[in-house]
Amino acid sequence: MNEDVLILAIESSCDETAAAVVKNGREVLSNVISSQIALHTLYGGVVPEIASRKHIEKINQVIEQALADADVTLEDITAIGVTYGPGLVGALLVGVAEAKAIAYAAKKPLVGVHHIEGHVSANFIEHPDLEPPFICLIVSGGHTHLVVVKDYGEFQIIGRTRDDAAGEAFDKVARAVGLGYPGGPKVDKAAQEGNKHAVEFPRAKVEGAPYDFSFSGLKSAVLNYINHARMTGQEICVPDLVASFQNAVVESLVSRTIMAAKEYGYDKVAIAGGVASNSALRAEMKKACKKAHLNFYHPSPIYCTDNAAMIGVAAYYEYQKGARSGWDLNAVPNLKLGER
Repeated sequence: MNEDVLILAIESSCDETAAAVVKNGREVLSNVISSQIALHTLYGGVVPEIASRKHIEKINQVIEQALADADVTLEDITAIGVTYGPGLVGALLVGVAEAKAIAYAAKKPLVGVHHIEGHVSANFIEHPDLEPPFICLIVSGGHTHLVVVKDYGEFQIIGRTRDDAAGEAFDKVARAVGLGYPGGPKVDKAAQEGNKHAVEFPRAKVEGAPYDFSFSGLKSAVLNYINHARMTGQEICVPDLVASFQNAVVESLVSRTIMAAKEYGYDKVAIAGGVASNSALRAEMKKACKKAHLNFYHPSPIYCTDNAAMIGVAAYYEYQKGARSGWDLNAVPNLKLGER
């Protein structure tokens, strides 16, 4: 019988300090997240220097808690997995330095993980039947990608945003209408009270690239609508406005994903990333997949936002393929998907 593989995973790419213990790539024994949202809300967004300092304060406590919750010691751990990019360079460095120190002291293999690969891997936690290949839509504050997951850790990018990421557009619109930070959850909540057909905003198409996204024009259209209303003294119904905006984003995301699944011949569709927790996106994707006879997979909201369990899953599959990182592993803030 094969021995269990236990991964101690560390994630610190933005404003969550997280650690987890994952068993055999699918079973989460612990998942500890120390969020900084309340702190950064004061500034209307993530302040990189503050995020880095908070990671330094919290990282040892979070790792100790993850080991305690999993009822294991460092001796029981097979390998250390850590996010090394993309993300905020200072924040990433804290996690990478910590992982290298632990791996060196405990004489454990070190596995550097791509943050976006982690988001995709979050789908494996609650769906034991899900295995590559499949289509995955990755939507977060910094990324909007449509990919074919050919194998564990192997991706073919077939579509990407040409400008703003979907999550970035949510944050900017939320700020413009006074909902504040973090924009995604606040827009989602407000939109539930609104009429999504109140304002017809544009859905951009990129010529010659049917699977690419563009949200800059949509964001500008929303800002122009707000400015025009203020200049002419019209009252803005915020729930209607954000519901209409969200509907335009969701339609763009869902239509391209379904089109890709059909054209590439896959019957499995997954979503990943922070925006994958958006209730309208989940509902519309589920409906569209059902209509197109596609199997739909999505992580629970806790695994959509940044967490270390997803990094542990990705690290497990990288470890099984023989991937090992050296002591020269460094933070790569602009790491592209598919690069190592």
